[in-house]
Amino acid sequence: MAWWLKVNGSCRKQTEAGQRAPECSEVIGCDEPLKAWIALKTKSVDFQRLEEVFAALLPTWTDMSGCPYFEKRHLLFKNKPPADEDEDASQAGVNKASKGGIIYGDYLQLDKIITAQVLQSEVKGNKIHDEHLFIVTHQAYELWFKQILFELDSVREIFVSGHVRDERNMLKVNTRIHRIVMIFRLLVDQFAVLETMTALDFFDFREYLTPASGFQSLQFRLLENKIGVPDNLRVPYNRRHYRDNFKGQQSEMLLSAEQEPTLLKLVEAWLERTPGLEVDGFNFWEKLRINIYEGLSKERQKTEKMADGEEKEDRKAEQAKQREIFTSLFDEKHHDHLVSKGERRFSYKALQGALMIYFYREEPRFQVPFQLLTSLMDIDTLMTKWRYNHVCMVHRMIGSKAGTGGSSGYQYLRSTVSDRYKVFVDLFNLATFLVPRHWVPKLNPNVHTFLYTAECCDSSYCSSEESD
Repeated sequence: MAWWLKVNGSCRKQTEAGQRAPECSEVIGCDEPLKAWIALKTKSVDFQRLEEVFAALLPTWTDMSGCPYFEKRHLLFKNKPPADEDEDASQAGVNKASKGGIIYGDYLQLDKIITAQVLQSEVKGNKIHDEHLFIVTHQAYELWFKQILFELDSVREIFVSGHVRDERNMLKVNTRIHRIVMIFRLLVDQFAVLETMTALDFFDFREYLTPASGFQSLQFRLLENKIGVPDNLRVPYNRRHYRDNFKGQQSEMLLSAEQEPTLLKLVEAWLERTPGLEVDGFNFWEKLRINIYEGLSKERQKTEKMADGEEKEDRKAEQAKQREIFTSLFDEKHHDHLVSKGERRFSYKALQGALMIYFYREEPRFQVPFQLLTSLMDIDTLMTKWRYNHVCMVHRMIGSKAGTGGSSGYQYLRSTVSDRYKVFVDLFNLATFLVPRHWVPKLNPNVHTFLYTAECCDSSYCSSEESD
C-alpha cells in the first residue's frame, strides 16, 4: 500500500541527509524549492512515527494544510497526489437542477410522505417516542404492499390477455413474480426493526390505537384475494365474514377482487396447456401411470424374494403406502373430492402439467416454467413466514390480550398460519409423487421444441410497450 505525504518547502538537503522513516523504500526529491513528494510503502501507516520522523523538517516548511494528524501542517493522500480541483473528474458534472424542472422532493412528493406520521400520543398530549417507529414501519409495509399489487396486477393482465400463450412473455412474468418474492423477503426481515421496541414501550401508546387494527389493511386483503386465498377457507374474524369489517368503497373493492381471475386460476389454466399432456400426442399422464405401476410391481417382486423378517415386512408396508399414494394420484374422482375439501387447489389436468414440468425441469423447454412454479412456492412460503413473524411479535408485545380491533389477538393470528392460507399448496405436495428418474417417460423430440403459443403466435406477443 502506497501512502504519499505532500510537503511544502525545500526538502532536497533533508532527504539527502537521510532523514526519512525506516519504512521508506523510496524517496523522490524535487528540484522545485517548494515541492517534494515522499513515497512511503508500508502495510500500515503509523502516524505517530511519521510525526517523529518529520519533526525535524517542520521548521523549514512553509504554510501547510489539511492533515489532522500533523496539526494541519501536512496533507496525506492514499496512492497518488490530488489533482487540482478544476482537473478533478468528480467535479466535471453539470447542476441541471438549477435549470428548472421537477426535483427529487417534488418527484417523490416527500412533503406528503414525511409529514404523514401523526402520533396519537402527541395529539393526546403525551408524546411517546416509539410510536413514531410503529407508524413508519407500518407505512413502509403498506407502500410495499402497493408495489406487490402493482406487479401482481401486471402479471395477471398478461395471463388474462392471452399474451402468456407466447413464451416470449414468460421472462417478463418470471421477472415480476421474482420481484414480488424479493419484496416479501424484505417484509419478513422488517419485523426485526419493529422488535427493537419492547412490550412496555408498546404498552405506553397502545391505548391510543383502538379501534385501529392490522386486520383492517385493505391492501393486504386485496393481495390475498388476487393471489387466490379461498374465501371459504378463511378463518372468521370474530365469527364474522372478513369483508364485514370494511365499509363502502373498500368493501366493494374486496368483492370485485374476489370476482376477478386470481393468480391461482390463471396459472391453473396455463398449466392445463402444458405441451405433452395431449391424449392424442405424447400422452404423458398415461405413460407415467404405466411406468409407475410397472416399477411398483418390480419392487414388490424383489421384496417377495427376500428372506422373511422385519426388513421384508417394513418394505412391504412402505410399498403398500406408495401404491395407495399413486392410486389416489391417478384417480380423478378422488382428486375432485380432495379439491372439494380444500386439500387440493388445482384442476386435475393442471396438476398433471405441474408434475410434468417437475419431472422434466432440466430440459431447456421446461426450465422457465419450473422457475415460475418455484417462485410461486416462494411467495406462499414467505407469506406464511410473514404471518408467523407477525404472530410471534404480537405474542411478545401483548401476550394473550385481545387485539386493538377487538379480535382475540394472538389466538386469532395463530389460526391463520396454516395450509388454509397457502394458495399453491399443490406445488408443495408434488414432491410426494416423485419417482426414480428411469420411471419417467422419455420425451419425444417434438415435445422438446414445441412452445406455449397461440394459433397466431405474433398476435399473442406482448411487447414492453403493450404491457407497460
